[in-house]
Amino acid sequence: MKNTALTHIHESLGAKMLPFAGYNMPILYEGVNAEHETVRNAVGVFDVSHMGEFLISGVNALDLIQKVCSNDASTLTVGKAQYSCLPNNDGGIVDDLIIYKMKEEEYLLVVNASNIDKDWNWISSHNNMGANMKNLSDDYSLLAIQGPKAVEAMQSLTSINLSTIPYYHFEVADFAGIENVIISATGYTGSGGFEIYCKNNQVEHIWHKVFEAGASFGIKPIGLAARDTLRLEMGFCLYGNDINDSTSPLEAGLGWITKFNKEFTNSQNLKNQKEAGVTKKLIAFEMQERAVPRHDYEIVDGSGNVIGVVTSGTMSPSINKGIGLGYVTVANSAIDSDIFIRIRKNDVPAKVVKAPFYKK
Repeated sequence: MKNTALTHIHESLGAKMLPFAGYNMPILYEGVNAEHETVRNAVGVFDVSHMGEFLISGVNALDLIQKVCSNDASTLTVGKAQYSCLPNNDGGIVDDLIIYKMKEEEYLLVVNASNIDKDWNWISSHNNMGANMKNLSDDYSLLAIQGPKAVEAMQSLTSINLSTIPYYHFEVADFAGIENVIISATGYTGSGGFEIYCKNNQVEHIWHKVFEAGASFGIKPIGLAARDTLRLEMGFCLYGNDINDSTSPLEAGLGWITKFNKEFTNSQNLKNQKEAGVTKKLIAFEMQERAVPRHDYEIVDGSGNVIGVVTSGTMSPSINKGIGLGYVTVANSAIDSDIFIRIRKNDVPAKVVKAPFYKK
C-alpha cells in the first residue's frame, strides 16, 4: 500500500483511512454530508495525490496524443486544459484524463490512480513516433481546493489574480511561497475552485499555508467519499463505474470529447457507431420515492423487464433525493421516461432527468 506525502497528516486529523487504487487514502473526516456541504457552500481540500501524471514532450508529442486520445488536442494553447479519453481497440475506454498544454511541444496528462500502469503501457505501445515520455506520478502531489469561497480564500497565497483564470485553464506561478506551482481552474465537484500540482517535498508546506489562509472562510479537509457524492450530483463519470473497457464514449454521452476530424485509436469503428446509433445510453435518474440506488442494481421497465443497470448511485446531500447514473436501452433513455430500480426485489419508481442533478 502506497502513502501520499500527507498520509501522516490525515491520520493525525482522525481521518478514516482505507485502501483506494493501491493507496492509503482519507475516505472521510467528520462525515460525508457535512464535508459535502462544506464544498458546496464554503471551501474544502482534497488530497488527490494518488492521481497519475505523465509528461509527453518533443516534436512528436502532439502526434502521440492525437493518436491515443479522442478529443482534438491540436486546439489547445499554452495554459489551457482539455478533458479527453483513451479509446481502446474494442469500442471501450482505457481511461479518461485531462491534458494540459504546458509549453509548445510539452503536455501533462493527468490520469486515474487505478489506471497509472495500464495507461502508461497503453500510451507507450502506441509511441512509434519517438515522443519523450516521463512518468511523474510518484514525484508529484495534487491538492483539490474546491468550493465557492476557494478564490477568495486562496488569493493571499499567490501574486496572480485567481479570479481571472477561466475554467479549464491554468497558470504556473508562485503559490504559498513556492515557485512554479501549477494552479489549475479544474475540479471534480461542480462548485468551482482549483487543483494545485506540486512536488511531494512541497505539499506539506502548501497544505499548512492553505489551511492558514482559509481559516476565516471555514476551510476543512475533505475525504474521497464526499468527492464521490459531489461528482455524482454533477453527473460526472467515474472510471470503473460509469465508463470502463467495454463502454464506448458515445454510449457514455462523451460524444463531445470524441472528435472525428482526425484519426485516433478505433476512430473508424466509433464513427460507424455514431452513424448507426448506439443501442444503450448512460442516463441520469432521480428516485421518485425515498430510496437509495446502488452500483449494479438492475433497472427495469413497467413490466419488470430488465432494461439496464445502475453504475453509480447515492442519496444526494444537496437535493435530498436518491440519484444515480446507469445504462439503459435507447428506447428508455429519453428525459422524463419512467423507469424502476430493483432494490431487494422491489421495483422502486424513478425518472430519467437531465444532469446535473445539483443546480447552483
